[in-house]
Order: sequence, then structure tokens, then C-alpha cells
Amino acid sequence: MRAGVIGAGIGGLAAACLLRQRGYEVDVYEKEALPGGRALTIDAHTSLETYRQLLERFDMWVPFARPSLEDIFAGGLEGYRLDLGFHLMGGGDQAAPMQILSSLGIKQDIIGSRLGFIGESVDYPYLSLTDKLAMLPRIMQLLLSRKKTIAALERVPMSETIQKYGRGKMKLTLELFPRLITTVNDLHRISTGETFWAQRELMGSHPVSYPVGGLGSLARNLAHWLEGHGGRLLHREVEKVVIDRGTARGIVAETEEDYDLVVSNLPAQDTFTIADPDAFPAPYVREMKSLEGTGSLCAWYALNHLDSWLLGKAFTFIEREAGVEGNDAAGMIDFKTACPETALAPSGKYLVQAYIICTPEEARDPATAARLREVLDRHLTRLVPRWEQHLEWALYPAIWHLDGMAKTIDRPKPDVVTPVRHFYLVGDSTKAKGVGINCAADSARVLMQKLDAPG
Repeated sequence: MRAGVIGAGIGGLAAACLLRQRGYEVDVYEKEALPGGRALTIDAHTSLETYRQLLERFDMWVPFARPSLEDIFAGGLEGYRLDLGFHLMGGGDQAAPMQILSSLGIKQDIIGSRLGFIGESVDYPYLSLTDKLAMLPRIMQLLLSRKKTIAALERVPMSETIQKYGRGKMKLTLELFPRLITTVNDLHRISTGETFWAQRELMGSHPVSYPVGGLGSLARNLAHWLEGHGGRLLHREVEKVVIDRGTARGIVAETEEDYDLVVSNLPAQDTFTIADPDAFPAPYVREMKSLEGTGSLCAWYALNHLDSWLLGKAFTFIEREAGVEGNDAAGMIDFKTACPETALAPSGKYLVQAYIICTPEEARDPATAARLREVLDRHLTRLVPRWEQHLEWALYPAIWHLDGMAKTIDRPKPDVVTPVRHFYLVGDSTKAKGVGINCAADSARVLMQKLDAPG
């Protein structure tokens, strides 16, 4: 049995490895020089021209940089490694990417932490043991109410759940974590059920984590395992999926190759750039083409001094009256990337990542980006009062495709199984648990379950 995988993002590579583990002959097609898709890490060897090409390729731009991009790439990146955007994994060692790596016998070190909160005061951790015990009856009431399963809550907007159950710290928790989990600010669009699936990951001792070596280390480890076990990573751009009488039969990329199944790791809404829409039911095509991703303004701050108490921690915030869809905007400032063991910065230097959520349209708007940049800088000042005195450089990438598709109550994600036989979707655009790379990796596991299902 032969499998062709289109795209070497986390979802595509995870699916390829799991298929190879099951005995499939696997080819992965990736047009970029580096594997990982949006989950890749650049360094001083990356030219400004290449960086700009990656930005364009992955629906990003850099509205602000201190100093200029030209100056930063002229030598300021020496010794640094940074991801394209903001990324963390939920769930620590139990996160879907970590579980897949473990099943393959791959060791990946991570740095995990609890979450703090920047409000009237700076609290770390955000939820104390007392808070958790106080909220437990409410949480159980939500889960055991007349809507007896989480699935039954999928059509209930988070705004309604807050109105019913939101009191004190519980109200703030329900305003904050659903936004972080879905990368959507508008609580009327966020599904209570979908949020509860992922929110359990944020209740443990290390709810968020970051891979040592940068996010790209996940992709490199998966690609190395695949090639070391007989799979092939082909740096070719796919022209089309061969579909004959409702069945996917191959891939055209310079030459035509026959496959028993084809897996696409492209954003779901881009499916018809490689597959003939006439091979699919018209309603399915319309729905897929209407899907939209999520947006954010990210920031990378390179500092030459940082108080040691911040190392390894992450702090969330909500900016009220932010002038965005949903009115308030949630975000995070993360110092796990500043830990020396991540090897992301030269000795004595520290790399801090941050982001604030917005819509794709807001991410493209210079005026909105300017407002959100000020919010990020102001919240960093709460944690590092004199950070500008210690600034080496800063990049503020805006992205309107942070996740392949916004997971909202009015726009559910598509299944990994498509109407075309033997043609499947994986990645963070698909219906799987979690968000971002967690969703991407879990989609590969969902695909294996679908392939194992009888019939």
C-alpha cells in the first residue's frame, strides 16, 4: 500500500510517520526547503529575502520592527532561532505531538509551566489550589447539567455559558481560556463544548509547554524518523491530485505517481488548488471555500537582561475595549523561549514571545496592528519595566492564518474524511482536539482511527 502526503507540516509529517509505522510506503511532498509548514524555526542562516518569501507563503507580514528588518537580518539574528509566529503546546507530555513522538520512540525535551495573569496585579499562577477547589462544583455542574455530554454543548456559545455560570474567578476564567484555546475573541462565536475538550489540558501542573530547540525541532524529528524508516520527503510542488470516478488515485508533482490513499495537509480551504472541485459535491465545495483562519499580532523581543524569576513562565491577559471583534482581546507573553536550555538565544541574551488575538482582517489592518502592538508592549512593561533599555531587537509579525481554520460555533471544522474516496485531510484545519499544533497532530491520530474503522 502506498500513501502520498501533501505538505510537511506537523499534521502531514505526523500522519506520514504513523502510516509508515503501519507498513505503508510513504512519500511526503513539500515545496518549501524546510519541513514544518507554519511550525518552522528560522535562524541567522535565513536571509531577509527568504524570510519575506516565508511571510508571503504563510499569510503574514511584519508591520513593525526595531530596528528595521534590514538591520536585524544584517547581523542581529546571529545566535538566535525563532519561530514564524507564536506557538505553545497545551498538555505538556500528554500533548498530541508529544504522544506521537513517544510512540515513534523519539525523545523531545520540553519546558512546561503554569499560566499567570496580568490584571490589576500580576498573579502567578493564575489559578491557585483554592481557586480550583472553589470552581470545581461549577465545572462539575457544567459537565453534568441536563446537557449531559460535552458534545451536546458544542452548539452553546460561551457567552451564554458565562451568563449562566460566570461568577467571580469563574467568570474571568470562562472569558480568558476559551479565547486562548480557539484564537477567537468573540465569545458569541466560541463553542462551549469544543472549549471544554481542550480546557482540561490547561488545568494540570504544566498546562503549556514549548519544545527545546524551537517549534521546528518537532518537524525535524518527525522528518528524520520518516526518512530513517524508509519514507521519502520530496521537495516538489504538487500540481494536482488525480481523482478518477470519485476516488483519489495519485499525485502529479513533476511526474505522476499512483497512490492507494492521498492525504492533504494544506489548509482545508485551499484543497481545491490541487483537487478538482467538480469531483466533490457542490455544497461541500462551497462550505470548504468559505472557511477562514484565525489571526493575531505576534512579537519577538530579544533582550540582553531579564529577571530570573520570569524564566520559564507564561502570562495571559485580557485587554478590555480593544477595538476588535468581540470587544476584548486576549493574549499571552511567554518566557519559556527565554530559558537558556531552549537554545534560542546566544549566551546572556533572552528571547521572549508574545501574541494578541485578532481576526484575519484586523491582522491585515495597519491601524489595528499599531493599537495591538501598543497593548503587547504595555503588558510586557508590567512584567519587565525597563525592557526597552535592554532591547536588542524586536519583530512584530502579523498573521491572518495562525490556525488553519477558526473553530467557531457557526463554522465547525471539516472531518478528515472527504467525499472523495481515499482522499483525506489533516492539519489544524480539521475536526480534531485542541488548537494549532495540538490539533494538527491529533488529526493524524483521528485519521488512523478512521482508517481502522470497519467498512
